[in-house]
Amino acid sequence: MPSSESLHVESMTAAAEADWEARYQAGSTRWDRGAASPSLERWLEVTALAPGARIVVPGCGFGHEVPALAARGFKVIGLDVAPTPVEHLRQRLAADGLAAEVVQADMLTWQPEMPVDGVYEQTSLCALPPEQWPAYERQLHAWLRSGGELFACFMQTERDGGPPFHCALSDMQATFLEERWEWRDDLGRTDHTNGKFEILRRLIRR
Repeated sequence: MPSSESLHVESMTAAAEADWEARYQAGSTRWDRGAASPSLERWLEVTALAPGARIVVPGCGFGHEVPALAARGFKVIGLDVAPTPVEHLRQRLAADGLAAEVVQADMLTWQPEMPVDGVYEQTSLCALPPEQWPAYERQLHAWLRSGGELFACFMQTERDGGPPFHCALSDMQATFLEERWEWRDDLGRTDHTNGKFEILRRLIRR
């Protein structure tokens, strides 16, 4: 018989899937740029990872960064809780003749078959309420091998509530602790057309 904790997680996963799927069905995807974020190029300029490295893109949505990385020879896993963007991304990869794994799953419960080399985090953290950030940090740490890279785009909304939730740098430093992460690079910021912006950091998993 499933435990009460597992049933609670399943309930949360089902609720998250229904919520985000409804947004896609309604066309309410204002976070989607229609192309890979300029932030991705910032990471590729400094990363120690080479083609062939395994990279997870959580909360990938329509997944513009997934084919961009796959085209450069990385082994990419796109992850999203909603079925519509997952199916869209699979069709796009097939049409472009690109190979990548696309998984429909909750990022707070999913685990890769083996530790990965990198995580491109742009949209997942800010989609989660702050009380779930510690659990997500544990997931990212578990996904990555020792020395693996987390490229984080910390959303700045300067307002309460969400999603997206404001990811103040002080809160991020309290979540991604120095004992577990080396804060390696400050890569500036990327602006959004909606007035929000992201501050870009490269962290190394200890």
